[in-house]
Amino acid sequence: MLGIIIGLALLMFLAFKGMSIIWIAPLSALVVAITGGLDLLPSYTDIYMSGFVGFAKSWFPVFMLGAIFGKVMDDSGAARSVAHWITSKIGKQRAILAVVVACAVLTYGGVSLFVVVFAIYPLAVALFREANISRKLIPGAIALGSFTFTMTAIPGTPQIQNLIPMKYFGTSPTAAPIIGIVGALIMFGVGMYWMNYSERKRTASGDVFVELSSKVEEIDFSKLPSPYLSILPLVAVILLLNLFDLNVIVALIAGIILGVLLNIKRFTNIVKTFNEGASGSVLAIINTSAAVGFGAVVRASAGFETLTELVLGIRGNPLISQAVAVNVLAGATGSASGGLGIALAALGDKFVELSAVSGISLEAFHRIASMSSGGLDTLPHNGAVLTLLIVTSMTHKDSYKDIFMVGSVIPIIAVIAGIILASIGLI
Repeated sequence: MLGIIIGLALLMFLAFKGMSIIWIAPLSALVVAITGGLDLLPSYTDIYMSGFVGFAKSWFPVFMLGAIFGKVMDDSGAARSVAHWITSKIGKQRAILAVVVACAVLTYGGVSLFVVVFAIYPLAVALFREANISRKLIPGAIALGSFTFTMTAIPGTPQIQNLIPMKYFGTSPTAAPIIGIVGALIMFGVGMYWMNYSERKRTASGDVFVELSSKVEEIDFSKLPSPYLSILPLVAVILLLNLFDLNVIVALIAGIILGVLLNIKRFTNIVKTFNEGASGSVLAIINTSAAVGFGAVVRASAGFETLTELVLGIRGNPLISQAVAVNVLAGATGSASGGLGIALAALGDKFVELSAVSGISLEAFHRIASMSSGGLDTLPHNGAVLTLLIVTSMTHKDSYKDIFMVGSVIPIIAVIAGIILASIGLI
């Protein structure tokens, strides 16, 4: 048990220091194996790699197609067209809201949050410049629209954090719609309250928009494709996944084909677009698979039974046990999908049993698991957080407080509300 704790602490510490989870996950798993009575070489070649390969086998098509879809929307200008149309309708008077809504539409449509960051940033700078709002608020606004309610809460979202629980609970992407909608409203509503409060506080102290020495890409909006046509691939993915109940792979392929056909003349090199999208997916799936491989070694160690008893022994609603497990592991790995994958691979069967015993719907377990993955994952070492700060030329000191509030604190409050709803039978 102590070895598992040390292994998790080592994983979190090294990830926080900026080291790649690709090699620190097996290193941390080695600590668990040494203290857990496992043979070292088989722990890596068999147990760790079985977990690694098993996750990749199940989810690589979704990661790859999702990345290609995002790249098609990016290179064609469709993502920016939709975002520009939304921000122009909402206006500079509500610059923060415009950025949040634009991010939300793109991520709910299936576009990777990494693509969204790059697509939205130039628009956000233009809006914040006109409104004279501190650019330090841009990361928080993008995080609220991309990392929270559209990633884990809104029923039907094609983001991977909403799809992983389906494998373990036999549920659909729209599982527990009441919990999801209430959770989304909390994340969005309280998140907007926080961002507006932060904006007022910064403006009152004289912290307003300041130009950076680094040049931000200027966009010729007149050359962007029609927003009405650009949004069709996003709508297609959502409808095929939820209304027609098709596999997410089919939905994403349809979105890619439609995105290409609608903008075929806008691609300078369609093969390059596909190549870059596919290549970008590799690192994402390997990072998550590495985290899941670590979880497989934890599961095989002698202390896992004790850990399971501790987590499942939390008094009260079993959804609390699940929420704690997913949050802690997502925080340790700095990855929502990684923590979710570890927790459900290790404890998914137990939660199914607890569902039968407690009478709590598996749909509720699905939605709470998904929402919990978007809590402590947004710690300073999270890859998406680091990318967001690099792209926006901000530091943790400048902007992390807003990211932490909208990406961790408020989503955890939403999870608590979701557990309360499930306990009274509203799912």
